[in-house]
Amino acid sequence: MQRKYLAKIFVTLRPSVLDPAGVAVQTSLRQMGHETVEQVRIGKYIELTTIAPDEAKARQDLNDMCEQMLANTVIENYRFDLIEVESQTGVF
Repeated sequence: MQRKYLAKIFVTLRPSVLDPAGVAVQTSLRQMGHETVEQVRIGKYIELTTIAPDEAKARQDLNDMCEQMLANTVIENYRFDLIEVESQTGVF
């Protein structure tokens, strides 16, 4: 039996990495009168669906995808939420 999972992946810069886009947004927000904004960090949000026999395999596949392509692990952190959306027997 194969299962379909929805992954919601969040990629953010490591805290020690300068975020010029975040600084630009913060500056603009303050200029617009939003003086309470202390810090802005810009990241990426990715959704994908994947098929795996179980949650453990889906998580391992997602870790591999993040490590190999979706995140630059030298300067970025990532985390993901995984939701099973469908179970089916047979081939997808």
